[in-house]
Amino acid sequence: MKFWQMLTWMEPDQILEVSRFAEEVGFEGVMLGDHGVFPQVVKAPYPYSKDGKPPMAADAWYPDCWATIGAISAVTRRIRFAVSVYVLPLRNVFEVARATGTLAILSQNRFILGAGTGWMKDEFEIYGVDFHTRGKRLDEMLEVLRRLWGGGMVEYHGEHFDFPLLQISPAPERSVPVFLGGSAPVALRRAAAKADGWIGAGNTPEEVPALLAEFRRLRREAQREHLPFETVIGLSTPPDLATFQRLHAAGMSGGVSYPFMYTVGRTSSLDDKKRAMEDFARRFIRPMAGS
Repeated sequence: MKFWQMLTWMEPDQILEVSRFAEEVGFEGVMLGDHGVFPQVVKAPYPYSKDGKPPMAADAWYPDCWATIGAISAVTRRIRFAVSVYVLPLRNVFEVARATGTLAILSQNRFILGAGTGWMKDEFEIYGVDFHTRGKRLDEMLEVLRRLWGGGMVEYHGEHFDFPLLQISPAPERSVPVFLGGSAPVALRRAAAKADGWIGAGNTPEEVPALLAEFRRLRREAQREHLPFETVIGLSTPPDLATFQRLHAAGMSGGVSYPFMYTVGRTSSLDDKKRAMEDFARRFIRPMAGS
């Protein structure tokens, strides 16, 4: 099983050293969080908590994903990097294509576009982007991105995007992998049919086997069961080796080490974070190496 260290909400000035250390102790990769803006008052309910309240506040750290990943790629050699998850339909598809294609080139194809539709209607309203069409726009954006990543002159004529022959250069040597998030049935179908992996927002161990079985069914329906597909699932229970082993046997390919906010506090020293990562590696990464 592969393990990812979540960098969400951590002190930005520690991100590069934490990423270097994550590579040193054996993590597969690191993941950032994303919001374009965070209003002081959020009216939209958070879909992944029972009370609808988000776990973060307006002052939570969200450094620019592309600048941060570019810096991480420059100080590491092996680990991969993604976002859990980038609010794709909020953004300009051409800017995303250029930034992500460049990251793929500069990182020697270690970059993964982790993306989702987004949940915060307030954010879309501030950006002046229609919240209700975000799913359809995301579907078209994935098609547009893959055409642009393919290089050369491309055109597209869809419901939400319509442009003549154009080119973004340089293009990556291959299409950027896409991992999608979201737990609604439509999000699972989209991930199975259009993505290379899925990033969960928190599941109990009991939920995971049925979730993996559903992905196998949906991927068969989409005639994509022969293609690689990763599942990076954060568990809502304390990490446990026997649980990881059981879920890996059921087909779960990736687990996560929680954001440091939950393990060593909202603010903590670099040494505190390194001790937490070393402990996670000792208890889980090394025992499951090669599995």
